[in-house]
Amino acid sequence: MRGFGEEWSAFDQRALGDAEYAELFDRYFSIFPFDTLPPSAEGFDLGCGSGRWAQGVLDRVGLLHCIDASPEALAVARARLGDNPKVAFHVAAIESIPLGADTQDFGYSLGVLHHVPDTGRALADCVRLLKPGAPFLLYLYYKLDNRPSWFRALWKATDLVRGGISRTPFGVRKAITTGIAGLVYWPLARAAKAAERRGINVANIPLSFYRDTSFYTMRTDALDRFGTRLEQRFSRNEIERMMTAAGLTDIVFSEREPYWVACGRKL
Repeated sequence: MRGFGEEWSAFDQRALGDAEYAELFDRYFSIFPFDTLPPSAEGFDLGCGSGRWAQGVLDRVGLLHCIDASPEALAVARARLGDNPKVAFHVAAIESIPLGADTQDFGYSLGVLHHVPDTGRALADCVRLLKPGAPFLLYLYYKLDNRPSWFRALWKATDLVRGGISRTPFGVRKAITTGIAGLVYWPLARAAKAAERRGINVANIPLSFYRDTSFYTMRTDALDRFGTRLEQRFSRNEIERMMTAAGLTDIVFSEREPYWVACGRKL
């Protein structure tokens, strides 16, 4: 919690340009059925962080509960969204969210539950809050199950690096991961962009996802990737089984990066 509070205080996402924000928002929410929500829908953002996704959701709903276990992170979200009457803020762990069961018209949790020791239980705690038929959008880090073996081996090497960096003081973590963004993310991403312009398929070039993003996004994600002590990864099949076990049905997956974004409805 402390680490994410420090991260969102350092990178509150206000520096994102409108076009880049819209593109990133669409990558996560393109499969979310906003058009089926009831008028003035009430829902929740679990692990809202800086409130960046909440900003794009608020105009489409009636009330959004922004929930985060980190008071520091929630303070960043409050500074960004606090003048909007359609948002409520809650400092709470997943198992103690102050919302009743079967009360919410929708929910989402993006890039959060893979940092929780028992991801399946945390997902079930989220689903419990939904009304029957309500949609839930989920993003979990993937096991690179759609990547070649050399790609997975490369990730394992970087994960050893993460284990060391994530245990350093925040100032050191931030400096190191900014260096990684500049020396690794930026050149690989821009090389992928150049290759794409030549008609080359760049899907398996590491960090090609960032070929159209700003250096600010690269710095944020490098800190998120290498600065987090607890990180779990799941295959598409494992995510689907967890969602089903939590009480979700009609599960669909986004077929584009980032993997895996999935949406289901409560039974």
